[in-house]
Amino acid sequence: MLTFEQKQAIIESYPELTRKDVSMKRVNYHYEDSLYDKTVVVQHLHPNGNGFVYVAGIVGYDADERGLVNIREASEEELRKTIADSIAALSQGEAEAQAVEQHWANAAGEKLVLMEELGAWNLYHGLNLEDSFGDYAEAVAYLKEEQFKQVQGDSK
Repeated sequence: MLTFEQKQAIIESYPELTRKDVSMKRVNYHYEDSLYDKTVVVQHLHPNGNGFVYVAGIVGYDADERGLVNIREASEEELRKTIADSIAALSQGEAEAQAVEQHWANAAGEKLVLMEELGAWNLYHGLNLEDSFGDYAEAVAYLKEEQFKQVQGDSK
């Protein structure tokens, strides 16, 4: 787990973010150029390492009801990606959103592809539709229950 200071250094490497101290030694980081009313990218970064990044509506994240994802256990790479995705989402309109395709595999070597299509999350085995889900979190929960893990950088 990254320390508070390491997380702070990573977050402060984004010059477009503005630091604002809040209660109980916590720190928020705002993206003032946001196209939306929401400007907080990092919320309640605490000296114990806990904190949140705003990812509401960003495909690929299992956000809570407030649109936040916890970064307590995030690696440097994960934290950088999450912050960059948050800034990108707050700086572009919905029309610029990109389609998502994720590759998943299990220990037996079986591969599935999760794709967002017309508001649904479809799971494919080759060209065959295996299942369809109403939201990303439901699809990921199913994949994890079936012992699949996301494969990074897989090109089919």
